[in-house]
Amino acid sequence: MKLIFVMLYFGCTATIIAQGDADSSPPLVTDRPDATEASSVVPKGTLQVETGGFYEAFEENGLKFERSVYNTALLRYGLLDNFELRLGWNLEEQRIKNNGALVGDVRNGLSPLLFGMKVAIAEEKNGFPEIALIGHLFLPFTASRDFRPETTGADFRFSLSHTLSEKSSLGYNVGAQWGDDSPEIAYIYTLAYGYSITDRFGFFVEVYGDFPEDSKANHLWDAGLTYLLRPNIQLDVSGGTSFTAGQDVLLSAGVSFRIPD
Repeated sequence: MKLIFVMLYFGCTATIIAQGDADSSPPLVTDRPDATEASSVVPKGTLQVETGGFYEAFEENGLKFERSVYNTALLRYGLLDNFELRLGWNLEEQRIKNNGALVGDVRNGLSPLLFGMKVAIAEEKNGFPEIALIGHLFLPFTASRDFRPETTGADFRFSLSHTLSEKSSLGYNVGAQWGDDSPEIAYIYTLAYGYSITDRFGFFVEVYGDFPEDSKANHLWDAGLTYLLRPNIQLDVSGGTSFTAGQDVLLSAGVSFRIPD
């Protein structure tokens, strides 16, 4: 119910803000709901808000680990034609259950604030992909007590994409991340295929994962639908699971909107 409440709130807010939307606006390209970050930046002078919620769970040794994220807000602002600033914060809750009974305390609150940038490096041309570089810092002092690490986390990735046809495209990311007070770097990858079913409906399927230096690799997949409610408002829904241990189910829904300049 909390997730539905949050989604309705942001959906109504997006609709109100977008009343001044014009058909001539640049296409709305988002970094959600998949794990693959888009290779394009938001238009200069515009603010793009991408938010939603998701639920994931897995069982191990008789215990069920659940994570509910009620708000995955990401703010993207086009500072220059090829450069955007990024700010994000998660409001989440984590639980452990044994045969349906709660084990220990529920952890809840805000995750570390994400602060970063995306810079466009190259346009798609002559068979070469569109390329962007994305980098973030995760600031521990901005987190709630239950999710506050001792050290600053960080990640970076190169985002690339190819146009396959008028209706389909391929996007992929490669990079690395570290955090949660661990010095271990995890090398990350994503690969997503997108297809425009109609002018409003889109479909994607994706594989993604990471390769920690001293731990087992994690490989996952997801798929979903997007719906362009207006030229600057997009709704999405998706689901997935993992090939390896660590995620039995992932369910996600969200809304993205851009405030025109």
